[in-house]
Amino acid sequence: MYNRAEIVDQNFTKFVKDGRLPQPQTRLSLDDAGLKPSELIDLFESQLISRHLDLRARILKNSNQCFYTIGSSGHEGNAVFGKVFRITDMAFLHYRSGALMIQRAKQLPGSTPIYDAMLSFAASSEDPIAGGRHKVFGSLPLMIPPQTSTIASHLPKAMGAALSISRAKELGVEAVMPHDAVVICTFGDASANHSTALGAINTAAWTAYQNVKLPLIFICEDNGIGISVSTPSGWIENNFSQKPSLEYVKADGLNLLDLYMKTRLVEEHVRRHRKPVFLHTKTVRLLGHAGSDTEFSYNTLEKIEAREHNDPLLHSARILIENEVLSSEEILNINERVRAQVEHIGQYAITRPKLMKAEDIRSSVTACVRTRKAPPQPSESVREKTFDREWSKLNTPQHMAKLINYGLTDLLLRYPNTLIFGEDVAQKGGVYNVTDGLFNKFGAKRIFNSLLDEQSILGAAIGLSHNGFVPIPEIQFLAYVHNAEDQIRGEAATLAFFSQGQFTNPMVLRIAGLPYQKGFGGHFHNDNSLAIFRDIPGLIVAVPSNGPDAVKMMRTCVREAYEKGRVVVFVEPIALYMTKDLHGDGDKGWSFPYPAVNEDIHVGDFGVYGDGQDITILTYGNGFYFSRQAEKVLKEKHGISCKIIDLRWISPLNKEGLAKEMAHDKNVLIVDECRKTGSLSEALVAMMVETMDRLPNIKVLAAHDSFITLGVAAAAGLPSRDEIIEMCVNMVGKK
Repeated sequence: MYNRAEIVDQNFTKFVKDGRLPQPQTRLSLDDAGLKPSELIDLFESQLISRHLDLRARILKNSNQCFYTIGSSGHEGNAVFGKVFRITDMAFLHYRSGALMIQRAKQLPGSTPIYDAMLSFAASSEDPIAGGRHKVFGSLPLMIPPQTSTIASHLPKAMGAALSISRAKELGVEAVMPHDAVVICTFGDASANHSTALGAINTAAWTAYQNVKLPLIFICEDNGIGISVSTPSGWIENNFSQKPSLEYVKADGLNLLDLYMKTRLVEEHVRRHRKPVFLHTKTVRLLGHAGSDTEFSYNTLEKIEAREHNDPLLHSARILIENEVLSSEEILNINERVRAQVEHIGQYAITRPKLMKAEDIRSSVTACVRTRKAPPQPSESVREKTFDREWSKLNTPQHMAKLINYGLTDLLLRYPNTLIFGEDVAQKGGVYNVTDGLFNKFGAKRIFNSLLDEQSILGAAIGLSHNGFVPIPEIQFLAYVHNAEDQIRGEAATLAFFSQGQFTNPMVLRIAGLPYQKGFGGHFHNDNSLAIFRDIPGLIVAVPSNGPDAVKMMRTCVREAYEKGRVVVFVEPIALYMTKDLHGDGDKGWSFPYPAVNEDIHVGDFGVYGDGQDITILTYGNGFYFSRQAEKVLKEKHGISCKIIDLRWISPLNKEGLAKEMAHDKNVLIVDECRKTGSLSEALVAMMVETMDRLPNIKVLAAHDSFITLGVAAAAGLPSRDEIIEMCVNMVGKK
């Protein structure tokens, strides 16, 4: 009674033999659907393979030889999508896509989808996509970026990938997908309620509404339940059938003929018209959510058995028999042949090697199989023409915002596959005018506004990068990232890890952030926490403190993304954007000329100002600015000589270099503008304790564990010049 996998398996044989097959909602012939008998048999075989992979996984799980039992049972109709769509149509799949994977692999001679799936089930290091790191549906030759147990988090990047196809053609960018490709994205009815799904679908419709080409098929496989929560009857159809600029098509996911006919129509429509479609397929879920799911705790036996009798394999058997393609005996013979094949391959797969060592596991965190060399710098004449009236100002000292603007200009010139987009970045030039004038120089195809949805901004960047671009998206304020952080943590940063570097999504995410703004309060605009980024493996996090460094670091960031597929977060201190002076009004101490075009700062390289022996200040961002102010007072008023280290890169930290630089220091003051709990200062102290043979006297000056207020009190609780001076004096012991 409780082993429903065995019962479903036995029922298939019994019901086919006895002719107890479910009746269809719509009767179609093979001619109606446009299928040949041989094609129908081929689809049915893929369905059977997917089912027996699920059954074999549960058998092996009982002997601790398989580690994943979320199966595709009930969703085997998605084999149709593996047949209709080309392997050059990028596919973003959810975890019930077994039959789709099997069928799509049949388009590629020599592929071994059963063996590949079993290696993945067994977490073998020979798994061709993830190398045993997770059970994922993914394949480089099949153009399927790997997904883990996603809940709609892949929809935004599917939208971005669809956007990239026409954009690559229009800009002449070397792309992964052909110009006539479409993108497919599968997900469940429960996932359709997630904010990530709603944002992606809304963004796709919003984009298409403005006549921007977006060849994307959202495929909602509606089985009526999410783990134990039922989807209200009619919810998906009523929710998505009336959206503007989004075609809605409903199909019977249990009926191969209806599903094939509808899917072909959708594929032809999207390929021709380059508009998004929502394909709603009704199906069932069999065997519970996963092997560990006890369905009897929330469903009656009557409901469970009703779903099991609606098994798509039974529907396919009926279609085969009714159309006189196969007899019941022939169907059962194929079933047993597939069972033996999967069992045989599975028994071999579980003997293959596993990942055992930590260094082997993490070896793919920043892996990149397809590296490339950065393009050459454009000629001086091209640069001069592009900079136009600004060309004569490059040697004139400027504040950080202007220098970043110049830096972006040069990067857009050098890298034709870079794009800048986000909220208000185009004609307006951004809230802080950092992208001012770029829209006029490079046009609406490369500099464009997004709608106000951070998940869609980041997802679009991931999708665009899948097709040859190096996006430079902008998030308007640091705290806004929290609306979409999983697009970085769960999607962008994990792609190389789960694909062994076969897939990467290079990007440089620009974020205006950090504190010290009097005009903004609260936790949405004046935020001082970078903890969200620091624990994400493989992420490069840059925080410049001045204009020249910002330009040189940005050049390195884009090169790392372009050449090595890296994901980079570039945090620009808002309070320093327009800062021109250092010690007094009009001294222009924080204004600098534009760095020579070939200058950069390598990842991990920190800056050292001064060679004072009394105390070392270890800091970054606004902290470096205030420390420079304090250094002058300490020297002139207190006779204290300082050395100031500007970290520049807060991830990865150059631990060895820092330990060597501070090896003989007597006093070290860490100045951190982020909240003390969870701040970088904690890691810096730990680093010093772990790596230095002789510890100096260490103190930390960090922001209070509080949110930031508005107005004149905006800097209260944040490190200041005077606090730095006071702590240095106390540590050194001079008055």
